[in-house]
Amino acid sequence: MIKLKIDENLPKEVAQHFNQRGRNAQTVLDQNLKGCTDEILLRICQEEKRILVTLDLDFSNITLYPPGTYEGIIVFRVKNQSKNTILSLIPMIDKMLDKEKLRGKLWIVEKERIRIHEPFNS
Repeated sequence: MIKLKIDENLPKEVAQHFNQRGRNAQTVLDQNLKGCTDEILLRICQEEKRILVTLDLDFSNITLYPPGTYEGIIVFRVKNQSKNTILSLIPMIDKMLDKEKLRGKLWIVEKERIRIHEPFNS
């Protein structure tokens, strides 16, 4: 089962949507983690084996958060960050989750595509 952590900068309906589709989504607010640092949030996601879903573009920095060093991260990179825009992109993410493994990868969700950054080979 895919487990997700929905950041506080996203509408609660994101978690509701994923849960209705059989995913296991918890919000940062549900766990009283509001305002915690990025490092703490990512560590908790690792401990819980959850994929972080966020609007925080800091998590798209592969120098700070190299692919392969976390469970998975989904970052929305959209100009319009309204609830309707975000919710309209969830079906595209759902389809990708059904066919593509996210573990250790960074997905950048844009209006019409998802860019995938994979772990670097050493």
